[in-house]
Amino acid sequence: MEKVDVSLIKEYFPSIAVQQIDLFSELFLLYQYRNKKINIISPKDIDNLLIRHILHSLSIAKVIEFKSSENVVDIGTGGGFPGIPLAVMFPETQFTLIDSIGKKIKTVNEIIKTADIKNVRAIQKRSNEYKEKFNFVTGRAVTAFPKFYDSVKHLLKKKNERNGIFYLKGGDFDEELKNFKKTELFLLKDYFKEDFFLTKKLIYLKK
Repeated sequence: MEKVDVSLIKEYFPSIAVQQIDLFSELFLLYQYRNKKINIISPKDIDNLLIRHILHSLSIAKVIEFKSSENVVDIGTGGGFPGIPLAVMFPETQFTLIDSIGKKIKTVNEIIKTADIKNVRAIQKRSNEYKEKFNFVTGRAVTAFPKFYDSVKHLLKKKNERNGIFYLKGGDFDEELKNFKKTELFLLKDYFKEDFFLTKKLIYLKK
């Protein structure tokens, strides 16, 4: 199979296995192929897949290492971000990807099946309709943080387990966080050198 240069991932995550790097290369090709059939990523953005989607998703792995006993739900996953890259990075952790748009979930499931990623599933559903409990919730700028929190808080496991919400967002949103006292804010420019990350941030809210 043709290979894509994804060595940038190795640069930022030196301990990653060769098999994982190969899988990221395969995913890159799969997304390019699928995107010609259905735009799950903006056509003008597909050439920036590695930085703007894969590495952006993996920024969560810079601040936490998910355990094998934990499970994660990715809400509003769209094309499978950040859920699929995180599932590759943490192959012993179980990931569930949720989106209300059927054609996106269908494509994501095709990518998961073709790449043979065992620890991830994709489900067409609205977050407020889903009842399973998870250690962590992830999301990527699908709405203002307070609205996102209200739509996913019921999915978190009880407080005596390690848990929380990881939310990727850009710009200034101090006003959105003023009523949340248990948040940590990570500036992605502290972890990545590319200009794309200059204004990108990661919110972590522990329940």
